[in-house]
Amino acid sequence: AMVEAGSFREDLFYRLDVVVLELPPLRERPGDVELLARRFAEKLGTRSGKPGLTLSPEALALLAAEPWPGNVRQLENFVERLIVFCDGPVIDHRDVRRELAGAGKVQHRASEASAGSLDVQEPPDSLGLDAKRRRTERDAIARALERAGNNRSLAARLLGISRRTLYNKLEELGL
Repeated sequence: AMVEAGSFREDLFYRLDVVVLELPPLRERPGDVELLARRFAEKLGTRSGKPGLTLSPEALALLAAEPWPGNVRQLENFVERLIVFCDGPVIDHRDVRRELAGAGKVQHRASEASAGSLDVQEPPDSLGLDAKRRRTERDAIARALERAGNNRSLAARLLGISRRTLYNKLEELGL
């Protein structure tokens, strides 16, 4: 179509049209998710001053089960957040679940949340979803800012949001 419209050189098109690769989305390649996650952990761990950082088999299985609509870039950003927020030499399933929950990707399953986990010491007005959302956002932002040494641009990247969104949230939450 671009060749017919004259917006793409015909000779260049035929040079590039040697092999057409169909690359399915990452959600259809769980094995690739594990390989990529390991590679990102190695590369980004070294860059972050945590060489030798690894992902447990359970953590890799959780990552492979995610749909990753943002494909490789989303996975890389997620692994970078895991590295920043992980304290030990191994990123385990608890680290992955915590970050997935923080990113709003995992709903707590009934089997994981016991009926007795509701904190009855909390006043009833703090049980609303909006209050919980605000608390969760405030905690995540405070944690990201702490890990980023108060560098707001880095904190926004760690949270997977834009700088502008971070500034709006800081204002909204009174931080």
